[in-house]
Amino acid sequence: MGSSTPWSPSPIRLNIGGKKYSTTIDTLTQREPNSMLAAMFSGRHNVCQDSETGMVFVDRDGKQFRHILNWLRDGVLPMLTEVEYQELLREAEYYQLLVQGVNLSGLDLSKLDLFLADLSYACLQKTIFSRANLHKAKLVDVEAEGSIFQDSILRECELFGANLSGAILDRANLQSANLQDACLVGCSFCEADLRSAHLQNANLTNANLKGANLEGANLKGAKLNGASLQSANLQRAYMRDVDLRDTHMDGAKLGGANLLGATR
Repeated sequence: MGSSTPWSPSPIRLNIGGKKYSTTIDTLTQREPNSMLAAMFSGRHNVCQDSETGMVFVDRDGKQFRHILNWLRDGVLPMLTEVEYQELLREAEYYQLLVQGVNLSGLDLSKLDLFLADLSYACLQKTIFSRANLHKAKLVDVEAEGSIFQDSILRECELFGANLSGAILDRANLQSANLQDACLVGCSFCEADLRSAHLQNANLTNANLKGANLEGANLKGAKLNGASLQSANLQRAYMRDVDLRDTHMDGAKLGGANLLGATR
């Protein structure tokens, strides 16, 4: 039986991968109004219900759905193992949940596919994202000191205002990533791909950018004092008003770079 009429305020019965849950329309629609669940139970779409039980079946992980439901109720995620967090994030991605502000500090999330994930405002201190796919992910204002993004894909990622002090991003793909106003003090970007990256007013004090590709990057107003740019590619980079005091630039390629107003 299909239903596209407004849902009644009585409990909604769900069958998630064989596990049965009861909840309310408010729980499914209010905290995450742009999620798949909110859309399903908005009354705008045809939802198939069992003709005998009235249950709505979703072919997903029933065990993890209890955490999804508790997030929708209380905005809190439980303490889980690293594997369970990985499974939960996959389910959250399927249901199009933002789960903003979560604490994932210290977890190993290596190789996880987080394409388009929204982890804005999350606590990610010393979290391991090696070889993870964060293409177009949103990490706005995250606290990610000491985290490891080695060999990860952060292309077109939103890292505006993020705190990545001491993070390791060696060989990471950050092409066209937005790192405006980010705190990148002491970060390691060895051989990272930062072509066309947005680094306006970023703090790269004492950062290691040895061998990094910054061709066409926008570094206007960035702080690079004490940073290492040895053998870095800065061709056509926009470096107006950049602080280059005590910056090491041996072997750096600067052809076509705009250094007007830079402090040396």
